[in-house]
Amino acid sequence: MAKAQKSSGGSSGRAKTSSKSQSKAKKKSSLPAHPPQRGGVEMVDPRVQAQMKLYEEAMALFHQQKFQRAKQELEKVLEGPSKELADRARSHVRIAEQRMKPSSEHNPKSPEEHYQRGVGMMNLGRWDEARESLEKARKLAPKADHIHYALAALDCLTGEADSAMANLKVAIELKASNRYHARNDEDFAFLQEDPRFTELLYPEKEGYSG
Repeated sequence: MAKAQKSSGGSSGRAKTSSKSQSKAKKKSSLPAHPPQRGGVEMVDPRVQAQMKLYEEAMALFHQQKFQRAKQELEKVLEGPSKELADRARSHVRIAEQRMKPSSEHNPKSPEEHYQRGVGMMNLGRWDEARESLEKARKLAPKADHIHYALAALDCLTGEADSAMANLKVAIELKASNRYHARNDEDFAFLQEDPRFTELLYPEKEGYSG
C-alpha cells in the first residue's frame, strides 16, 4: 500500500512538474510579442508621418491648381521612406509638369482652355500673360466661379486689393464654398489685414449677410 501511495505521490509530483513546465512554456510562448509591436511602431514611423503630411499639403496645392508649388512639395515627398507615397508623388509630379506647360501648340479657344493657360502662367509668375488669359476666360464664361476666384488670387499676387476683393466677392456669390477655400489659401495673404476681407470671409463674426 505504501508503494502505491509513493507511486501516487510520485505521479502527483510529476504532474506538478509537468504543470510548471507547461506554465513556463506558456510564459515563454507569450514573450515574443515584441516584434509585432515593433512592426506596429514602424507603421507610425515619424518620418512616414512627416512624409504623409507633406504629401497631403502638396495635394491640396495640386487641387488648387498651384502646380509649381505642388511640384516642389511633391519632390520633397520623394525623399521620404515610404515607397508607396513616393510612387504616388512621382505620378503627380508628372501631371503637374504637364499642366504647367504653356499651350503654345494651339490657340486656346474655350473658356476652360484660357483658364488653364492663365493658371499655368500664374504658376510660372508670368502675371501679364496670366491676366490676359483669365480675362478672356471670364469674358467667355462670366458665370464661372473658378475663373473669378483665379483672377482674385492673381490680383492679390500683383497687389491689386480692390480688384481682388471685387473678384473674390463675385466668386463667392457664384459658389459659396469659395469663401472657405479662400480662408486657407496662401494666395490671399495680401488681404489678411484688410477688414473687408475679414468681413467677406467671416460674415458670421461680422454680422455680414454677404
